[in-house]
Parts: sequence; C-alpha cells; structure tokens
Amino acid sequence: VQLQASGGGLVQAGGSLRLSCTASGRSFSSYAMAWFRQAPGKEREFVGAISWNGNWPYYEDSVKGRFTIYRDNAKNTVYLQMNSLKPEDTALYYCAARADRGGGEYRYPSDYDSWGQGTQVTVSS
Repeated sequence: VQLQASGGGLVQAGGSLRLSCTASGRSFSSYAMAWFRQAPGKEREFVGAISWNGNWPYYEDSVKGRFTIYRDNAKNTVYLQMNSLKPEDTALYYCAARADRGGGEYRYPSDYDSWGQGTQVTVSS
C-alpha cells in the first residue's frame, strides 16, 4: 500500500492540527495504521495507532488525552487530530501501515510494512 500524509503546518502552542494519511489500493481495511514522529537528532517514536476496523486506538503516554486517531475506511484515510499542541510535539510526522486484521499493539517502526513521506508539524511557544 502507498501512503500520502498531509495536514502539517505551523501552529502556536495550545492550538490544533489534523493530519491525514490516504492510502492507495482497495485493501485499506486490512491494515492497522499508525502515526510516528521524528524530531531532529532523535529516533522515530510511536505516537499512536488504530486497528483495521477503527475500534481499538491506542497512544503513547505523552499524547493521551490530546491526540485522537480515527479512520474512514470508505475514504482509505486515517486521521490524527492533535489538540493542545506543545512545542515538544514539533517533529516530522509519518503514517505507517501494517497488514493485520487481528489484535495486538504494535509500537515499533519495525512492526510496520509501509510508510508515508512525512508531514512537518511545528509548534511555536
């Protein structure tokens, strides 16, 4: 599956952004989807993920209560709604896909098969 992420930008602390990731192909509902981020000089880190049917989102602790992942399988798109943004959220955000219609949580980059190109989020203080 090919992924195209969009929606990044510059926002003040406390603001909101919504990222989108649209997949090509007809089997989007067979994929668990995730968002990762990478700040300069740091490793890529897990932000959150969602099961193939959208029923099971889960998050990294620092974004719980601020970020929400949801998906629209009819549109082949997964979203990351980010509220109450902080300067430490500044990073290049990537979406990723894993062919999986089962359960389980997958929090490492190596768990995912396909990646989008990244979209920059910058939060000013």
